[in-house]
Amino acid sequence: MTSLVAAGPLGIPDLVVRTTRIPDPGDLARLIPDGVPSGDVVSWIRSGDGLVGWGRAAQIDTSGTQRFRDAADWWQEVTTSAICRSEVDLPGAGLVAFGSFAFAPDSPSGGSLIVPSTVVGRRGGIAWVTRISDRLEPNPAPDVAPAPIGPGAARFADGALSGEQWTQAVAHAVRGILAGEVDKVVMARDVIAQTEAPIDPRWLIGRLAARYANTWSFAVDGLIGATPEMLVRREKGLVTSRVLAGTIQRTGDDTHDLALAGSLARSSKDLEEHEYAVRSVADALRPHCSSMNVPESPFVLHLPNVMHLATDVVGVLADYTTSLTLAESLHPSAAVCGTPTDAAAAVIASLEHLDRGRYAGPVGWLDASGDGEWGIALRSGQLDPDDPTRMRLYAGCGIVAGSEPDAELAESESKLLPMREALAD
Repeated sequence: MTSLVAAGPLGIPDLVVRTTRIPDPGDLARLIPDGVPSGDVVSWIRSGDGLVGWGRAAQIDTSGTQRFRDAADWWQEVTTSAICRSEVDLPGAGLVAFGSFAFAPDSPSGGSLIVPSTVVGRRGGIAWVTRISDRLEPNPAPDVAPAPIGPGAARFADGALSGEQWTQAVAHAVRGILAGEVDKVVMARDVIAQTEAPIDPRWLIGRLAARYANTWSFAVDGLIGATPEMLVRREKGLVTSRVLAGTIQRTGDDTHDLALAGSLARSSKDLEEHEYAVRSVADALRPHCSSMNVPESPFVLHLPNVMHLATDVVGVLADYTTSLTLAESLHPSAAVCGTPTDAAAAVIASLEHLDRGRYAGPVGWLDASGDGEWGIALRSGQLDPDDPTRMRLYAGCGIVAGSEPDAELAESESKLLPMREALAD
């Protein structure tokens, strides 16, 4: 299904883009054709709306400290040279690229921007299909694909560290915080999933979108998950970021969960962790905004498996910075790294014994105008390109002075639950 458009003399592909309005196509995840290579499937779905796509009309792979900047420069050239016709004037219609980027600049996972050959979108009751290639092509509404087949039974094994080793690393991090070496550090761990049959990305996308409808179910370049955290949205001059930090596991009993939500909202440990994250996001966005609204107190976001302290930071864009460049300026926030950033990153490098790859990095999309949505790749896993029955799952926890290692391990298990459940046949 991959079909890359030939590049012009400067290495920029000459794209022809046609967007047509279509009747409501129903479940977006069911439109992705059977047999598309897992790395060629993209999605961004929340509450039934969003974007799905397949194929590769064009792409760029980047690396190092310039991974965001090189992708942004390439995208500017692509949008300038493309010929676009669209019947829909909404963010995500017309020429669009999906991207994901490594958490750390020295990770071999680097970054990618992918322009699918077909994109289907729906927003506010309006649906469309976009075809992208080197010529103007027919643009019929997509058909519903056969239902994906599950991967069979899944086995889970420790990744870089066992649970006991990881709690020891957390305890080491807490000692560093108490010694004044760092204020907060986010510790990640990985788990290896092995399934009986190949993992169909459509299976994961559909299950995540149904079970966690108020998160953003994403797939880009084999990275699949359901993130509750919007790193940045840029839409018609308005910038929004949803900050999550501070977590408590749900019990399934509504009365008990309400009491837990109240305790979370009063927890000095979780409020401290949350304040660091909000401050880091506001400080990064402020240079790009003419005005900002940063709420004084967080609200409690209820998800099926956990509850989070959440704050929505909103600003009015003062320049022409694209959503991708805004994502670069925000990464890594205190919600996924810690504070101070450099000191927290050094602790992560010394204690995790793990290449996070694109976990906890920006993942999302942008269109030709620069509008787009970029989440943080949380509650996610990376498909193994060499073994279709293998997937590496990730979870992370914010560590502050009051953190208890065993409680953090339990929290990480609750954050792994969405991907574990999605893999269950």
